[in-house]
Formats: sequence, C-alpha cells, structure tokens
Amino acid sequence: MAEKTKEVVESWSFLDTVESNFTPLVVIELAKGTKEETIEWFTKRIVDKKANGGAQLLVKPLVTENGVENIYLVGASHLRLLLGAETVGLVKECSDKSMRTFTYSSRKTFKDFADDNHNFLTMAECQYIIKHELENLRAKNEKMIPGYPQAKLYPGKSIVRRLLTSGILVQIFPLHDREELKKLRHRWYGRVKVGYQPLDDIRCYFGETIALYFGFLEYFTFALIPMAVIGIPYYVFAWEDYDKYVMFATFNLLWSTVILEVWKRICAILTYRWGTLLMKRQFEEPRPGFHGVLGINPVTGREEPVYSSVKRQLRIYLVSLPFVCLCLYFSLYVMMIYFDLEQWALDYHKENESNFSSLMLYVPSIIYAVVIEIMNRIYRYAAEFLTSWENHRLESSYQNHLILKVLVFNFLNCFASLFYIAFVLFDMKLLRQSLATLLITSQILNQFAESLLPYWLQKRYNRRMKKRMCSQKTDRDLSIAEQVNMEKEMGTYLGTFDDYLELFLQFGYVSLFSCVYPLAAVFAVLNNITEIYSDALKMCRVYKRPFAEPTANIGVWQLAFETMSVISVVTNCILIGMSPQVDALFPDSKMDLVLTVALVELTYFHQFNICFHGNMI
Repeated sequence: MAEKTKEVVESWSFLDTVESNFTPLVVIELAKGTKEETIEWFTKRIVDKKANGGAQLLVKPLVTENGVENIYLVGASHLRLLLGAETVGLVKECSDKSMRTFTYSSRKTFKDFADDNHNFLTMAECQYIIKHELENLRAKNEKMIPGYPQAKLYPGKSIVRRLLTSGILVQIFPLHDREELKKLRHRWYGRVKVGYQPLDDIRCYFGETIALYFGFLEYFTFALIPMAVIGIPYYVFAWEDYDKYVMFATFNLLWSTVILEVWKRICAILTYRWGTLLMKRQFEEPRPGFHGVLGINPVTGREEPVYSSVKRQLRIYLVSLPFVCLCLYFSLYVMMIYFDLEQWALDYHKENESNFSSLMLYVPSIIYAVVIEIMNRIYRYAAEFLTSWENHRLESSYQNHLILKVLVFNFLNCFASLFYIAFVLFDMKLLRQSLATLLITSQILNQFAESLLPYWLQKRYNRRMKKRMCSQKTDRDLSIAEQVNMEKEMGTYLGTFDDYLELFLQFGYVSLFSCVYPLAAVFAVLNNITEIYSDALKMCRVYKRPFAEPTANIGVWQLAFETMSVISVVTNCILIGMSPQVDALFPDSKMDLVLTVALVELTYFHQFNICFHGNMI
C-alpha cells in the first residue's frame, strides 16, 4: 500500500504543466476588458501544481486574426486525466468483467487500459474531470480577485464560482469533437430507421445524465405502444359511446404502475454497465448563488458563507408558499373563464347549427391550451426567482424545491379543468374534446418552441459565421478558432428539467383520462418519435456541448412519475365506479359503491407492492 501511495505522489510531482501542444477540451471565456493581472493570476492557478493549490492543467490563449482574445483553451496530459479519474471516483470495467472504482495504482487491471491508449477515458469523462478540477480551485490566502477589490475571497472559496458571480468569467464549456459528433449524428438521427438509439454512444459523448434521459424517452415511447394498439380499435368501435371505457380504464391503471417498476430495473442495468450505479456520492459544495455571513462549516471545518435555516424557512412559508397559492387561485380563475367560453360556444352552435359553429366548439379549448402554455412558462421564471431568493445552500436542495413548485402549478394548471369536467360536470363528451385539444396543442407548441425555433435561429447564425470565416485568411489555427467562435455563441443547454417535465405532463394526459380518449397514447407515441429526433438534433446542432454529469437514476423525477401513477390509479378507479355498467350493480346504495371502489384501490396497491417489491427482488 505504501509503495502504491508513493507511486501516485511521484506521478503528481513529475506531472508536466508546460506542454504547449495539447488537445483542447474545455473553453474558458473571460469578459472583455478583463484586467491583465486577473488573467495572469487565474491562468497561473490553473497550471500550478496541486501541492501549490493549482489544478495542474494545461492552458493556452486562443489566437485569431484579431490577435489574442479573452478566450483560453484548457486541456490535460494523459497522466493528469488518469489521476483525475481516481480523484472523481470514476467506475470502470476490470479485466475480470467486474466494475470497480478506478485507481491509478491498479490501472493495469482495468479492461482496455494501456499506457499509450488515450481512449481509455471517453472525451466526456475527460471534460468532466477538467470541470471538477477547475471548480475545485480554491482561494488560499487571497482576500479578493486581483484587480477587482469588490470580488471578495476567503480561504476555501471556489475561485471559478466567484469569477462567475462577479461577471469576470463569462462561461466555461466543453468543445465538440467534430469527427465523433459527425459519426454520432449519422448513427443517431442521420437516417430514418426503426430501432433503438445508440445509448452507449450518447453516453460516451454527452455523459450519463443525458443518455439516461434519452433512454427513458425511448422506453416510455415503447411502453406507450400497447396503449396505442388497444386504443385505436377501442376508439373506432366505441366512438359515440363514451360510457364503455371500463376495460380500457382497468388496463390503464395496470399499465401506469407496471411501466415505472420495469423502468427502475432497466435504469439499474444501464447505470451498472456505465459504472455510475456504484459511484460514491461526493460531498456537495455550496451552490454558486448561495450567500450569507462568513462562518465555519461544522462538517468540513472550512470557512464559508452561513445562512440561517430559520430565515430560509420564513421566506419559504411566508412568501413563496402564499405566492404559489395565489398563482394556483389565478389558474383556477382562468379555468372558470374557459368554461364560460365553452358555454358560449355551445350556445352559439345550438343557435346556428353550421360547419362554422361546429369548428367554434374547439376554439375555447385551443385558446385555453395556449394560455396554459404561456402561464406555465411565466410561472417557471417566477418559481426560479423565488427558489433562488430562498437561498438554498446545496444545488440538490434548490432543484428539489424548484421541481416541487413547478410540478404543483403545472399539474393544477394542466389537469384541473379535466378533473372538473369529469367529476363535477360529469360530461364525458366535453372531457374527450378537452383532453384531445389540450394534448395536441401542447405538443405542437412544445415542438415549435423547443426545437424548430432554436434550430432555425442557430442555422442562421452558423451561416453568417461561416461567411465571415471564409472571407479571412486560412492558417493552421483557423479551424479551432472557427469552432470556438461558433460554439461560444450557441445556446446553452440548461439540463433535462424541461424535457422530463414535458414527459411528466404527457404521462398525466395518457394515464389519467385516456380511457375516454383512447387516441391519447397514439398522439403521444407520434410526438415522442419526433421528440427523439428533434432533441437529438438539438443536442448536436443547436446547443453547446454540455458537461457530462454522472448519475445513477433519473432522480426526483422517478418520484414525480410514481406520484402521478398513484393519482392515475385513484382516478381510473373512480371513473370505473362512475360508469353505468358498474353503477348498475349497486342500484340501491351508492355508499356500497364508494366503499367497494376504495377497497379495490387499497387491495390493488397492496398486491402490487407485494408483487414488485417482494417476489421480484
């Protein structure tokens, strides 16, 4: 053990940090007019040895026709990346097929490892290592960023996070590998084919978090196919009879719970193969936006901002909670306006009985669907502002509170009208019309706003950039300069939040009320097929390459989908109890009907829990 430790220490000591010819992996863009002393200090900290508090990476300025800009290319030697892989706890496959945490001292026991094999670590893993090392550059004895007295530092403070919050550092992003990206595009969406996505290739290029999202999207699309296959004949042969939905509702409640349990097993298989299922969770650092009075962290003993949890709770319960309740009330108020419009359209149709009046019946639902999308997006910005103002210390806590706020509002905003129609108005014809209109309109709007519009804007920018580059002289550095200048202006991928939210709402539309509109699953399948291609195109052509983020599952979204599944079971059981066929079995006592439905729900949950969490473990 002592010899292995000595080997690692010697490797760090002799690691070269003055290598001019290296492969750029990450781009750092500083603000225009950044002071020279700041640049010199920051780049020195990047290349300094670990023993001196540096990152021990390689860095060089980007040289263009206009000279040196405030853009720097960061890379690392092969040895440095291997040592970094051990630091971040990457899990790799060994020669004996087992999965173990990588250590430099036992490197030769790992599959495909060789001292001259620079592909042992994927490019995404290399960029993740560099990001980790940059984010862990910490102040030592500095009290401020050199040249910027207002940008305060204290021992242990992340330098990169302070530069970001001070506006000195504009952005850090990983570079695309144009050759690998071209191959991935061809395998992924370059040709229309029926088959699985190249999830392993997506994981190697974009990391586990994004690969797992596309894996879930693909799985969910396949899981919808049985619902769609059953839904088409059910819709065709029972089109005008809205009450014959008992069998479909029964299948619906089984489907909505089984698919999530199966996904958990598929997810575990994928993440074990990728090595993230066994990765140890790292100690979470304070998020960049966290602020407070300087104090001592009782866990790490380091000096860092401290903020009273009592103040945070007061902000949550006295400001955020009332604001969310006010938004929910406003959403219900808009819903009642929608029902007034529906009544007006119905009265107009009864008076005129024309083709135009028949079309007018769909107008209130379309307007309401558009208003729902606008309200969801406005509320999202408000929720982000409030959650940031609550001043959560950890990024995970911030994300959990944000997701809770957004899900509660989106659920009420999207589904309240459907529940009202089903259980207050008891109008199955209107429920079918509203569900169809809300689902289809939201899918069209999402496809346009999230994929078509960004792609069109990015294509216009790329065309202008290529014309400008072609007018300049070509030299050996122009290709990397062109790539960096094109990529730094591309949009930033903000994560999988919106993508999972869209699938969550789609799952709600299908699992809650598709028994009265069986074509809901058909439209969901068609939407998801185009979503796979449009999201793939978006990742490869519209956005900057995101940093890889290791993950073992889809996180809090698994709980969100399971909660929706429980609501779906309850809803479908009530719909079954409301059907004329079941209602006829209890002609004398409605209380017996209510108790029977409740008993069926409890029995179902109990048996399902035993089946999946007992026998199948």
